[in-house]
Amino acid sequence: MSADQLIAALDSEDGGVRHLRKLPARASVRAAWPEWVPDEVRKALGDTGITLPWPHQAEAATHAFEGRDTVIATGTASGKSLAYLLPLLTEAAADGPGRTLYLAPTKALAADQARAVAEFDVPGLIPAIVDGDTPFEHRQWAQRFANLVLSNPDLLHHSLLPRHRMWRSLLKDLKYVVVDECHVYRGVFGAHVALTLRRLLRLAEHYGASPVVIAASATAADPAASLSVLTGRPATAVTVDSSPSPGATVALWEPVTYEVEGEPQQASTLSETARMLAQLVRRGVRTLAFVPSRRGAEIVAAEAKSRLGADPAAGRVAAYRAGYLREHRRDLEADLREGRLLGVATTNALELGIDVTGLDAVLLCGYPGRLASFWQQIGRAGRGDTEALAVMLAKDDPLDTFLVHHPEAIFDRPVEASVCDPSNPYVLAGHLCLAAEELPLKESDLASIPGSKAVADELCEQKLLRKRAGGRYYWVGSERPEVTLRGSGPMGVDIAETSTGRLIGTIDAAASHRLVHRGALYLHQGESYLVDDLDLEEGLALVHAAKPPWTTSAQEITHLEILAERERLEMGDVTLSLGEVEVTSCVISYQRRRLPSGEVIDTQQLDLPPQTLRTVAVWWTVDPESLDGLKDLAGSLHAAEHASIGLLPLIATCDRWDIGGLSTAAHMDTELPTVFVYDGHPGGAGFAEQAFRKWTDWLQATREAIAGCDCTSGCPSCIQSPKCGNGNEPLSKPGALTLLKKVLAAAEGPVTAKTFAEKAEGPEDDLWPGDF
Repeated sequence: MSADQLIAALDSEDGGVRHLRKLPARASVRAAWPEWVPDEVRKALGDTGITLPWPHQAEAATHAFEGRDTVIATGTASGKSLAYLLPLLTEAAADGPGRTLYLAPTKALAADQARAVAEFDVPGLIPAIVDGDTPFEHRQWAQRFANLVLSNPDLLHHSLLPRHRMWRSLLKDLKYVVVDECHVYRGVFGAHVALTLRRLLRLAEHYGASPVVIAASATAADPAASLSVLTGRPATAVTVDSSPSPGATVALWEPVTYEVEGEPQQASTLSETARMLAQLVRRGVRTLAFVPSRRGAEIVAAEAKSRLGADPAAGRVAAYRAGYLREHRRDLEADLREGRLLGVATTNALELGIDVTGLDAVLLCGYPGRLASFWQQIGRAGRGDTEALAVMLAKDDPLDTFLVHHPEAIFDRPVEASVCDPSNPYVLAGHLCLAAEELPLKESDLASIPGSKAVADELCEQKLLRKRAGGRYYWVGSERPEVTLRGSGPMGVDIAETSTGRLIGTIDAAASHRLVHRGALYLHQGESYLVDDLDLEEGLALVHAAKPPWTTSAQEITHLEILAERERLEMGDVTLSLGEVEVTSCVISYQRRRLPSGEVIDTQQLDLPPQTLRTVAVWWTVDPESLDGLKDLAGSLHAAEHASIGLLPLIATCDRWDIGGLSTAAHMDTELPTVFVYDGHPGGAGFAEQAFRKWTDWLQATREAIAGCDCTSGCPSCIQSPKCGNGNEPLSKPGALTLLKKVLAAAEGPVTAKTFAEKAEGPEDDLWPGDF
């Protein structure tokens, strides 16, 4: 069936398609092999069907071969791998001493790349996977013999760099460092990886090597600048994609609405995604459904199987996500790659470049939060000669609603620039300690990172570093500092069966408070488990299999204190500020909700420790005397907060779950009605700052999204939030519109800008529970 026929088959009688966009097919263009590629390599590639490269592959490979840091940023399935493989295969074929370290953001991608490289019969190539699952004796072998070590930033950070003397044979001969899917390294995680890469390059230089960095990225706004931020060195970008494409039909889809007591209610996006996945699988269409959460992926897969019933195709549907055991993930990847699976509901774990050929369709259960992710996900289909189908189903969310009615915001807008700040002091301090422990720091090592000398001097005051003659900094702490790349807390929580001790999966520590607290219902591969106990000190959640007729949702409260104000715009009765805040949140209870109605059965109290976050926020205040006609001030602020959080990903490179918010009719620091939106990462990730810089675009889109919604008193498509810790109460849709109109009108008057840092202090006050 063609893409148009499939859309017609999927559409309901009420119609769900809001916009159709045809992406044109692209014919391939071939280039000659670069002269420096030896015959042995050309023959080995030819034996696998690669007879000639595409121009972008040859150009990027030549830049790297000639010693320039290079990033190739072209579309999904454009053969980026060959661009970085050509130089290292050439080195291996020549029996040169140069070695390569390949870094992927996931173990699965590194394993997939190892499988692909094994198909090339290039003399002299000795690949080896080294990750957290690799036995010690295999690591020792790789240290001595492998000239292509496939790993990930976590292994580099936790094992290779701390034990760099054991890896000196690799480091002294390091010729290439490959950074695959480098667009993933953004925000706080990106800052951690950037500093880890700089520590690697510093140690390689210490051992006498000067490796070239070759990166592969999805389409990005400024890929050369993004790579330069990661490495601290200039880079060259190759961005013109000359690979063939069969084209695609992309549909923006809004689930149908129905009347409940006079109010329009939208069908569940998860249920609609499951319905479409089942229909496509029944027709033999190989389909990936991207779902924004692990729990959602499990629900979509289970419901799709249920809809298929006795159809044999039901056995060819599965969920895929992080948290599965290694062996389970590898089996699922092989089943998908070899066609044994027809339909997979996945988180963004399969967004990256694992080679899955022959996919016909992609479903997006909601906007993934970034245009780069949107294009990466829909590019997973259409790798053959048949036109692909991609459907984005709008969630009940202000941003998704806005996008399906404003398709130009997707199709006519450039992808975002990556936000990554290695100078973030909350990230930088730990890496300076690690670098000094690995090798004493010189002042020249600090030159490329703004503010790093001040951070190093502060660490000296804390007696963690010591500065000695010659300007070198030495680590003097008693133990090696503990820094994790993917968060500020412990590495994670294991989930195990109470009766048998069998390990089911893992979850990060920060999310464990909400998802595996005592009494929570946890989903895993279509099976449900009740949590018997959560031991945070041991990092262990004990569960037992159960299928109760209810689900659970955690409730939390949040307090926020302003620590320092960086910038301020004064606009009469309205003031907009950017600064540092401390957010304290605590999961205090959970509700049991009956299925499928969602009716609240009861609320159970919890005793969990608070979690504290120091981060960056944007906030605005309004003089209450200018709001005399506003009947429900608290509900108006709360509704505006929800909607503005939902629309921030429109102008910042984040998704809704990267940010939090809080509103109050009289905040303890400002003593005014205040709305806060803050980065959900220690030290900030740049999202609040982007909101401050583009605040009129941001709040104008927020007001349009609320005004354009068909509901009368507020719904999930405009002012209700799935993250609200206060049960979406109180909320006032008319009040939010009035409030936002007031704030936007202030920009038309005189504006006074100030840049400073000061501590705000005031009496303690009760706040509305936050929406972190």
